[in-house]
Amino acid sequence: MANHKSAEKRVRQNAKRKEHNHYYAKTARNAVKELRQTTDEKVAAEKLPKLASMLDKLAKRNIIHKNKAANLKSGLAKHVASLSKKEA
Repeated sequence: MANHKSAEKRVRQNAKRKEHNHYYAKTARNAVKELRQTTDEKVAAEKLPKLASMLDKLAKRNIIHKNKAANLKSGLAKHVASLSKKEA
């Protein structure tokens, strides 16, 4: 266990940051899951920009990797595009 005051503080800070980051990462995962389950084209097209923004912010803050954000955004864009093809 930590023997110095600074090390004890670092342990506290890390725990607090982990909880904070976990909340935002979990929120994003739920939003991605929700968008993937959406079958309505209008709703999906409405949610996509908000979700892309959320993923970009997480990548900017190093909560998720920038390539993971890019891959998720790409896959979700394909999903939304496929919904418009099905209805046409």
